[in-house]
Amino acid sequence: MSLVIGVDGCPGGWIAVRWGETLSHHLYRSFADVLAMDAAAIAVDMPIGFPDGSGRAAEREARARLGERQSSVFSVPSREAVMCRDYRAACAANLRNADPPKKVSKQVFHIFPKMREIDALMTPDLQSRVFEVHPELAFWAMNNGQPLPLPKKQKSRPHPPGLDLRRTLLEAAGFPLAALPPSVYRTAEVGPDDLLDACACAWSAGRILEGRSLRLPADPPRDRRGLRMEINA
Repeated sequence: MSLVIGVDGCPGGWIAVRWGETLSHHLYRSFADVLAMDAAAIAVDMPIGFPDGSGRAAEREARARLGERQSSVFSVPSREAVMCRDYRAACAANLRNADPPKKVSKQVFHIFPKMREIDALMTPDLQSRVFEVHPELAFWAMNNGQPLPLPKKQKSRPHPPGLDLRRTLLEAAGFPLAALPPSVYRTAEVGPDDLLDACACAWSAGRILEGRSLRLPADPPRDRRGLRMEINA
């Protein structure tokens, strides 16, 4: 099969699962290193395209499908807010642009650097092989369009029953999880949920390449840079 890559942001950089004739995983320090890979499709769990105002239709449509897991999908702040390096400045920017006015959560603010990193590299043409995905939406698709009953984390810690459920769904959906080499990373750099999410992203990349994926929304709007604002699964 053609090489596809699933990517998840993690404390150590970007954990990428490469799925083709073989299955492997690699920790990259920059997203530019991921783009340098000769993959037919790259699916990444990170927003591509930022609104000028309030949120994106992609998140609203994803949350409507995820039931109790909808909290895993955060609202993407305004472009002006994402470009702020200071938390108070980011909140002020989003208050100016959002309707209704809304500050930025600390959790989302902490991933702004990765959001800016992708934005600096992305172009509309590059979206022919680089796609935004979301692991929980992938697991929803694997589960016959039903929200998962178990979270992957509880109190910010891995939840083994939830992780086991996701492993079972991946294998049932045809992802060769048993062939994945053992993790060699420190948990401070790559958590077990990060690697599992990257596998789900790789599964979505395969679906995109085969033309079987779901796009939310079906007719995605573009941001001021011409980037499609969508989530694929």
